[in-house]
Amino acid sequence: MAPNPFRSLLEEADPATASGYVDHPPRMGFFTDTSVCIGCKACEVACKEWNHVPEDGLRYTGMSYDNTVGLGADTWRHVVFIEQRTRLAHQLAGAAAGDGATSGIRWLMASDVCKHCTHAACLDVCPTGALLRTEFGTVVVQEDICNGCGYCIPACPYGVIDQRHGDGRAWKCTLCYDRISVGAEPACAKACPTDSIQFGALDELHERADRRLAQLHEAGVADARLYGRDPGDGVGGDGAFFLLLDDPEVYGLPPDPVVTTRDLPAMWRRVATAAVVLAGTVTLGFVRRAR
Repeated sequence: MAPNPFRSLLEEADPATASGYVDHPPRMGFFTDTSVCIGCKACEVACKEWNHVPEDGLRYTGMSYDNTVGLGADTWRHVVFIEQRTRLAHQLAGAAAGDGATSGIRWLMASDVCKHCTHAACLDVCPTGALLRTEFGTVVVQEDICNGCGYCIPACPYGVIDQRHGDGRAWKCTLCYDRISVGAEPACAKACPTDSIQFGALDELHERADRRLAQLHEAGVADARLYGRDPGDGVGGDGAFFLLLDDPEVYGLPPDPVVTTRDLPAMWRRVATAAVVLAGTVTLGFVRRAR
């Protein structure tokens, strides 16, 4: 029996299993701890070098040291720089507001990436099968199959996937499928000097993230929170999740992402119901006229 393409929308399930894989490795993913990100951009460079991603513009944007602005077809890893005017004592563990606090600038840095959603709308809307769920639970684009229709782009709740100018096809992070298939670490995680980007089995990363969050809370960093960790959120949890030090909106992330194809099963059920009612009405009309 062929796997139901909307099964992932209807129930909580391991995405690889829901996609028809029987014997598969554990789901793999990223945990990005932004509290130790130093904004070095080693991940951006490593991603481009390994995946042959084109240069996307060495320009001054006026957004701190951010010269890539956001994720796109030519930016699969994007380091965010946020400058906040704040009381410096708030950055120190356990420091009170009156303990010699002075006004200054706080930098928040984070390496953003495709979230490899549990319920991936881009995968649901792709008409050619170019978007594929791998045995690791990740989502990749097969560029030799993509026809450039662009349906996946508005479907993504995070605005990750995009079409390459002059090419027309959709491109995004593959979580280095070619590397993890042979037991190697993704290029970005391998290059990260502070282990801000951590790669591994998703269950293990969840446990590691929970411990790190508890550690920060104990140290007095009350605003620390996990983003994309909750399997009960609108996308079923992310395969690439984050520890943030402020609200998601500060980092340019949607606060409550929802899979855009969430209502498709209900919509098709309503269409089927309407079709049955219409057919019944027409049939009844013919029967009455025959009498």
